[in-house]
Amino acid sequence: MRVDRIRLFVQALCFVFLIYGGLTIFSIGTAIPTMACIYAENRGGSCFLYPFQRFLSMPWAMLFGSAATAFLIYLGTFFLWALVFGKTFCGWICPLGFLQDLITKIREWVGIDGSRFAWKTRDRFQWVKYALLALLILLPMGIGNSLLGLPRFTPDLAVPFCQICPGKPLIPLFEGDLSHLIIDFSSTTKLVLSSLSMLIAGLFLVGGFVKRRYICAFCPMAALLSLFDRIGFVGLKKKGEACTCCGNCFRACPMEIREIAELRDKKHMVTQDCMLCMRCIEVCPENKALTATIIGLPVFSASAEGFLKRQNKTASAGGPFHGETPALQDTATDPESASK
Repeated sequence: MRVDRIRLFVQALCFVFLIYGGLTIFSIGTAIPTMACIYAENRGGSCFLYPFQRFLSMPWAMLFGSAATAFLIYLGTFFLWALVFGKTFCGWICPLGFLQDLITKIREWVGIDGSRFAWKTRDRFQWVKYALLALLILLPMGIGNSLLGLPRFTPDLAVPFCQICPGKPLIPLFEGDLSHLIIDFSSTTKLVLSSLSMLIAGLFLVGGFVKRRYICAFCPMAALLSLFDRIGFVGLKKKGEACTCCGNCFRACPMEIREIAELRDKKHMVTQDCMLCMRCIEVCPENKALTATIIGLPVFSASAEGFLKRQNKTASAGGPFHGETPALQDTATDPESASK
């Protein structure tokens, strides 16, 4: 079975659990490093960012006083999740990631061609996810405390990212909850945030028909998980001398990471946008050029034999190996051409 099919199955299971798991009176907590929306009433677990912002909105005397123990336990729980699973939360578990992948499948099924960001465009917007991460930290802090002598912010900014996250209006829909598909006129702040929420949700749906994993490039959770790229248990290693720069990995990558094809002298390949989906390994035709590891031990490696078997099975089924190009190439090519 192909990795992308296994991943889609795992994603579907995680999606169902994270939205409906609460119906079984079972929850994996509120410190999960993935976009499991807090506004889904029957959730089986929820996103780290909502309580994190709530903690930060406390006065510092309370945060580092009576709430300090709870805050440290909360951060420690998140740290363990992120250390053990890392970016697999993005590629295999995230409900919003799953929805984007489903939209891509629908787009491919109806025959709509996808597009790519030019590399310069992609690089130009790398800062957005880090800016959102900074804002979701600083804005709540300004509610319970005066930052740089400024007046305290309105309590409506207590969870600013959750108010604009596309998960807020979209995820509850799967429980039949339409209450978040609104523009809130009760205050100027809520008006702005709810309007942004509707706009971003629209971009989420439309963008999925244009580009794979469109919203993930701007996700602050990905920025946060990037802190664990080198120390996380799950890794992606490259054997540069085995790489022929065919470009298959770049073309298959949902996040269009060119470094995976370009860099031959870099061993650690979990970059800031990598979601550890393993597609690059699956489509690599060179023995052990790319390898997924867990605590340094290889668990899945590229192989010429596996590549050819998958190619032959796909050819006999009458379809491309992956949905973005009609065929993968086994000859050297410049990945730059794929971005134009």
